[in-house]
Amino acid sequence: MQNDLLLKALRGEKVDRPPVWMMRQAGRYLPEYQVLRKKYSFFERVETPELAAEITLQPIDRFGPDAAIIFSDILVIPQALGFEVTMNEGEGPRLPNPVRTADQAFAVQIPDVVHHLHYVMEAIRITRERLAGRATMIGFAGAPWTILCYMVEGKGSKDFSRVKQFCYTEPEAARHLLDVITKTTITYLKAQISAGAQTVQVFDSWAGLLGPEDFSEWAFPYLKEISDAITEAPVILYPKGSWYALERLSIKTTAAAIGIDWTVSPEYARNATRNEITLQGNFDPSKLMLPPNEIKSGVKRMIDRFGTQRYIVNLGHGILPNIPVDNARAFIDAVKEYR
Repeated sequence: MQNDLLLKALRGEKVDRPPVWMMRQAGRYLPEYQVLRKKYSFFERVETPELAAEITLQPIDRFGPDAAIIFSDILVIPQALGFEVTMNEGEGPRLPNPVRTADQAFAVQIPDVVHHLHYVMEAIRITRERLAGRATMIGFAGAPWTILCYMVEGKGSKDFSRVKQFCYTEPEAARHLLDVITKTTITYLKAQISAGAQTVQVFDSWAGLLGPEDFSEWAFPYLKEISDAITEAPVILYPKGSWYALERLSIKTTAAAIGIDWTVSPEYARNATRNEITLQGNFDPSKLMLPPNEIKSGVKRMIDRFGTQRYIVNLGHGILPNIPVDNARAFIDAVKEYR
């Protein structure tokens, strides 16, 4: 490894500066990505290992962040479970035949996820080889609660009220689905690590829809099960919006790091986790619309507040598609220039 800064931060080792990468850093804001987007459909890009590797490396070649996250999607897990997923322009992800009844839920069983998603592992192998140690290789999956949201709702939603109704009225069926998703995800992440992922991140994008009690029932146990089961590489948990769970996640799971969004202060996050776990994120993606010099100032202030140790600089969520390339570069350069 020429650059193992991220791995050092995950292990809590001393670093001269914090590592930096951006969620969704391989994507729509890059002109070179747009070229491939015009040629291939979304799932063609995901399911073709050479394309996925090329897209993963685009921001590495352009900006030189400290990590590369494989180009894929959290909804490949529902696909492995037998659900159709569409990604049509302008409408976001859709599952045309979502779970609507308890019988449908109980019919879902653990698949041969390595067989169904072999193309992800092949993309990781290709990317890791081409990285040649320039950055840490990150694999990922969606968290069980977030995957359940899509499998029951059938699409994105502001409140995912249908999912909550399903959990409240058919709790055993909901738990069955969460258990199947969890066990499938564990196997999937272990396969990614075997293929070359050096750390894995679990995205609980819709965790913030849950209050503390519901989070304890429908999200936390499954995040803990995943983090406890993955012993081959460090695990980053990213439960967006669940600031109230930071203490429990840091103490009660074996996660190496917790990702946080921009709705919690660095000081609160440090206090809640007793400064005993690596934290990641916090920069509001919308602030990448500021002039580059203001972005750099904001990043410096953020690092000053978190400190350089046990911290990974990242956005609080994925980079937006309308962010200028030079602004993304300013974000990463600000960390590299930090003293």
